[in-house]
Amino acid sequence: MEDNLELLSAFDGEIRCEPPNNKLDKFSGVLTYLGEDYFLGHDKLLLRGCIIRNTDWCYGLVIYTGPDTKLMQNSGKSTFKRTHIDHLMNVLVVWIFLALGAMCLLLSIGHGIWESNKGYFFQAFLPWQRYIASSATSSALVFWSYFIVLNTMVPISLYVSVEIIRLGNSYYINWDRHMYYAPKNTPAQARTTTLNEELGQVKYVFSDKTGTLTENVMIFNKCSINGKTYGYSYDANGKCVPGSPNDKVDFSYNQLADPKFSFYDNTLVEAVRNEDHFVYLFFLCLSLCHTVMSEEKVEGELVYQAQSPDEGALVTASRNFGFVFCSRTPETITVIEMGKVRVYQLLAILDFSNERKRMSVVVRTPEDRVMLFCKGADTIIYELLHPSCASLSDVTMDHLDDFASEGLRTLMVAYRELDNAFFQTWIKKHSEARLTLEDRERKLTLVYEEVESDLMLLGATAIEDKLQSGVPQTIVTLNKAKVKVWVLTGDKQETAVNIAYACRIFKDEMDGVFTVEGTDRESVLQELRSARNKMKPESLLESDPINICLTRKPKMPIRVLDEIPNGDYGLVISGYSLAYALEGNMELELLRTACMCKAVICCRMTPLQKAQVVDLVKRYKKVVTLAIGDGANDIGMIKAAHIGVGISGHEGMQAILSSDFSFAQFHHLQRLLMVHGRWSYNRMCKFLSYFFYKNFAFTLVHFWYAFFNGFSAQTVYDTWFITCYNLVYTSLPVLGLSLFEKDVNETWSLCYPELYEPGQHNLYFNKKEFMKCLMHGIYSSFVLFFVPMGTIFNSERSDGKDISDFQSFSLIVQTTLIWVMTMQIALRTNTWTTISHAFTWGSLGLYFCVLFFLYSDGLCLMFPSTFQFLGVARNNLNQPQLWLCLILSTVLCMIPVIGYSFLKPILCPVNVDKVLNRIHFCLKHPLPPTVKTKAKHPGLRRSAYAFSHKQGFGDLITSGKTLKSKAFKTNKKFL
Repeated sequence: MEDNLELLSAFDGEIRCEPPNNKLDKFSGVLTYLGEDYFLGHDKLLLRGCIIRNTDWCYGLVIYTGPDTKLMQNSGKSTFKRTHIDHLMNVLVVWIFLALGAMCLLLSIGHGIWESNKGYFFQAFLPWQRYIASSATSSALVFWSYFIVLNTMVPISLYVSVEIIRLGNSYYINWDRHMYYAPKNTPAQARTTTLNEELGQVKYVFSDKTGTLTENVMIFNKCSINGKTYGYSYDANGKCVPGSPNDKVDFSYNQLADPKFSFYDNTLVEAVRNEDHFVYLFFLCLSLCHTVMSEEKVEGELVYQAQSPDEGALVTASRNFGFVFCSRTPETITVIEMGKVRVYQLLAILDFSNERKRMSVVVRTPEDRVMLFCKGADTIIYELLHPSCASLSDVTMDHLDDFASEGLRTLMVAYRELDNAFFQTWIKKHSEARLTLEDRERKLTLVYEEVESDLMLLGATAIEDKLQSGVPQTIVTLNKAKVKVWVLTGDKQETAVNIAYACRIFKDEMDGVFTVEGTDRESVLQELRSARNKMKPESLLESDPINICLTRKPKMPIRVLDEIPNGDYGLVISGYSLAYALEGNMELELLRTACMCKAVICCRMTPLQKAQVVDLVKRYKKVVTLAIGDGANDIGMIKAAHIGVGISGHEGMQAILSSDFSFAQFHHLQRLLMVHGRWSYNRMCKFLSYFFYKNFAFTLVHFWYAFFNGFSAQTVYDTWFITCYNLVYTSLPVLGLSLFEKDVNETWSLCYPELYEPGQHNLYFNKKEFMKCLMHGIYSSFVLFFVPMGTIFNSERSDGKDISDFQSFSLIVQTTLIWVMTMQIALRTNTWTTISHAFTWGSLGLYFCVLFFLYSDGLCLMFPSTFQFLGVARNNLNQPQLWLCLILSTVLCMIPVIGYSFLKPILCPVNVDKVLNRIHFCLKHPLPPTVKTKAKHPGLRRSAYAFSHKQGFGDLITSGKTLKSKAFKTNKKFL
């Protein structure tokens, strides 16, 4: 039909296809047109986000729309996220409410007993109300009276204060200049205020790869040609130094050079100009052996469309060094070699496959020579070399070791000149193998191996898959903080593993890296158990606690505890194998094996599988998870994790809009967790501990007083003090503590990631810590009541007047309470700022100002029914008994706190105590700066070839379907 709209309007075909599903790699349908059926596979389906290139026009038919699209089928559901501390607070409030009911019931029973034994006989002095028929009725009413008096035990204002604290800590993230990315003018953003303290408890980080760990930018960094390395900079003494802008190669002589390309070794340019034979063949191979398409969007401007970024980097490098790939047809490749246009006849493309790990082209040169050029994984090419290349291959392998130790992605380049008679015989076999219908792939592989032998080595390339700044350092910091990093990516296994090594997620020092590649349930199960057998053999025994629990088939998800392996291991699993591993009881096999490993790489995953893996860890590990990504395919796991982080990259705003926090670079994650997350968690825990303590100490004084007032629900304090206690007197100090407290500054937080560990185990506030607050509150309330009671009982002023009255007792108790609470907040404060001093001591001063105002003569005379404590403050605050009582009560309440803080690090030290002692020692005795030397560790060679490369692209090129009629014009002004 081409671009004839009339023919398109007459098209009356019918498509029958499978119902909507979430499988991105599968599609099955049938097109019926003019009585014939045409099969439609997944290669005919264009998914959202795909870009059509080198195409003038096309017609399409929409198959799925809206929620039926495969992308929406893979997206997760939005849920309201709440922190672990929120859930714990709800449980504790229920406990407090039940305790309040029990106390009210106990006191009402006590009131009934007192009224029956004593109150009934003293009605002349304490008459009952008319509606009181018996002591039981009075007891029932007192129950509700005490429910009102003791209601301050239930922390209603707690939730308001928590939200204020979270809001303040969220602003700290927004204002952090260290998390601001200037090139894109992108600051960090807290998109929610409910998850700040959760940032200090993260145990698992699930990260995307492309655009999150990497910039997906390939740079031709170094190369080795005929045993000589290029790409290093040297000083006057011949020592290798980092490349500087002054050493940058000037490609201005080449009109077709890419201005964005940078190289820092002029000796390679000199070798090209001197027409070195091996350098010539090396770059000729790079300019011919590829599947790149050229395009001229603007006249005279050559643009490459590469299927994989590393192929684009290699072709761009050859372009800058004078070997410019211009255009291709199904039969020819046009290259400008040092200003001369040369057309090579394309005889065959030996396409890439996962098994071959190499690609070759067979061309006929203008001199009528048949040449084969090959590039691929070094371990594969090495086995195909001619014996005469033995010494050269050893030298090149050493260079590859050097490249790999720098985290560069390497591949080998080789060639072979073919005899014409041999080629004619071979091309016939090749044609027969291509046309066969049975076992086509195997036959093609055998034909390829026949010609890809006795290769002559040219050299090797080293490409830098440009990581985002600071990614390896961030991964190391997270590992020190015992945060496990899992990479969930849709990229190929080889690519993901290369990046894992470059990011230090995988290390060469590991005891092993397991690869799960099973294609059925049994093989996947066998591979997982084999890995676990090596890491911890006893985990396969029937006597293992988890295995015993699984045999009982519990209805609720069990908590899988951490299992310690006998070494450091990594795990790599593909999406195809993962589909089986996430089914039924297999998911626990996967979880146990993966959690024993230091790091896990899941490749070729669908967005739904990413969310399923995150949910699997959430359900069985009961730890805080964080997912970070930059694209729409990461939305599922961002929603599934406890905390979702979006990176503003090149893939739009979808991830950010679904995230809880966002920033521009991955390395900001360590500051988000180690600094803001840890501070927020510590502050929230201190706030909750102090808040519960001060409420218990304040309220339970009424409980002790009940035994002295006939359980009559009389309050100890002045009504104005009860009103102002939480709202005025104690609100600012605790908010100051919760917003400005820092046990150590940000520098030490990043230098010692071990400080992050308490949050992962929730050590600073849990049910045990709550019980400590309760016991401390009970003790303090006991002291606050009985010490003042003993002080004023039958006591007199210096002038002989009696001070043993309710109002004097109330003043002493509430003044002592404020002093104790102020000293408690001072003991808990590690970092004193001007605001902290103002809030803490200012609130104490405010109490005395309000006290004298409320108890002043004028106010009491104007409103005698409201302000009844006339002159109490003036008459009692000048008495030495009050101040001695205040000092004694404060000391008695402080002794348990000081003793516990002093003895605990000595008798029961935890890791964080040792780190804090180390920090304090360093502050007192600064160490001289150490000179760091970079140790070189020879690593495993990892091929850079086939980055997201797909098999079959070579056949597509030779078919001519991808080629546009408009090719690059080799205008003479460029020659």
